[in-house]
Amino acid sequence: MTATLEHAREVVAAVVDPEVPVLTIDDLGVLRDVRFDGDTVTVTITPTYSGCPAVDAIRDDIVLALTSAGFDRAVVRTTLTPAWTTDWMSDAGRRKLTEYGIAPPSGRAPAGPIRLRLSVACPRCGSLDTREVSRFGSTSCKALWECRACLEPFDHFKAL
Repeated sequence: MTATLEHAREVVAAVVDPEVPVLTIDDLGVLRDVRFDGDTVTVTITPTYSGCPAVDAIRDDIVLALTSAGFDRAVVRTTLTPAWTTDWMSDAGRRKLTEYGIAPPSGRAPAGPIRLRLSVACPRCGSLDTREVSRFGSTSCKALWECRACLEPFDHFKAL
C-alpha cells in the first residue's frame, strides 16, 4: 500500500467521537492537521474543552486506525490554541446531531457577553416550547433540555 497524506487524512477523519458516536472527529472539528514528519504520521487535534475526558480515547483510536491502515508510525499532538469552537463543526455534523436527538449549536459563538437564549428547537418534534433543565448535560459540552410539546428530554450542544 502506498502511504499517502490524503489516505492518512481520510483514515483519521473517519475516527468516531467516543462521547457522541454519530460524529467523527472531523465532523466535530476536533481534527486540525495531518502531516508526514519523515515516516511518521503526525496528527494534531484540539479537544472541545481543555478537560475533555475523551482526548485519551480519541488519541488511542487515531493511532489504532492509522496502524490498522498500514501506517507504522503515528503521533497525536493535542493543542489548546486556538481554542475549539462550535463554529468548527461541519454542517454534516450538525445534521447528524439533530438526527441523533441532540440539538446542535446555533449561531456563532459569542465574542463578548453571552447572549440570552430564550429557546432551543426540539430535535425530535421541532417545537420551540422547550426549557433548559440543567446547564450541564451528559458531558460538559452539552446542556440538558426538555420539550414541553412532546415531553422528551434532549441534549443541546453548547455554542462555544
